[in-house]
Amino acid sequence: MDHRPDPTIPEARTFRHFCRGQVLHLIALAVLWIVAEALAAPALDRTDRFWFRLGLGVTVLHQLVVWLAFRAQLGWGLLHRWWGDRAMGVWSLIFLPLLIARPVLTLICGLSDLGSLQMPDTLALVLGVILLVPAAYTLWSVRRWFGIDRAMGADHFEPRYRAMPLVRRGAFRWSENAMYTFGFLALWSIALFTRSHVALVLALFQHAAIWAHYRGTEQPDMDLIYGRR
Repeated sequence: MDHRPDPTIPEARTFRHFCRGQVLHLIALAVLWIVAEALAAPALDRTDRFWFRLGLGVTVLHQLVVWLAFRAQLGWGLLHRWWGDRAMGVWSLIFLPLLIARPVLTLICGLSDLGSLQMPDTLALVLGVILLVPAAYTLWSVRRWFGIDRAMGADHFEPRYRAMPLVRRGAFRWSENAMYTFGFLALWSIALFTRSHVALVLALFQHAAIWAHYRGTEQPDMDLIYGRR
C-alpha cells in the first residue's frame, strides 16, 4: 500500500488549469525567438546559427517540459503514478540536463562567435565579473538555504514542501525570486567573458523567456499551492 501523501490539488485537475497561462507563455516565446533572431543576425554565420538555434530550442523545450510535468503532477500525480517514490529522482534526470545545457550552449555560442561584441576587452571583463558576483551568490544561496529539490519544483511532488516558510536568507533577502532575477545573470557573464554578440542575445532570450515561464506556469501553480487565489 502506498502511504505517500497525495501531492495533487483538486482545482488543478482541470483542462482549464492545465492550460492556464500558456497562451501568454507561448506567444512570449514566439515573439522573443523572432526578436532574438533579428538581434543576432548581424553576427551569425552558418556554424553560429546552428548553436544559437539549438540554444533557443533547448530553452523552449526545457520550459515546455516543465509546464507539462508540473501541471500533470499537480493535477493528477502522473509522475508518481509512473515512478512512485522515485518520481523526484527521475524528474531530476530530466530537469537538470536541460538546465545545464542552457549555460553550456551559451558558452559554445560564445566560443564560436568569440570577440564579435563591439566592446573593449577590459570593459567586458569588468561587467562580466560584476554580473557574476550576484549570480554566484544566488547559486550558493539556492544550495545553502533553498535546496536543489525545492528549486526543481519539489512542492509539486511532496506536500511537506508546501508547509515550509519562504526563504529570506542569502540572495533571497534581495528578491523573493532570486533564482530568476540574479541567477540568470551568469549567462550574461559568459557572453561578456567571450565578448560574443550571439551569446549575449542568447542570454537575453533566456532571461526574458524564464520570466515568461514564471508568469505563465509557475505563478498560477503557486496561487493554487499556497492559496494565493
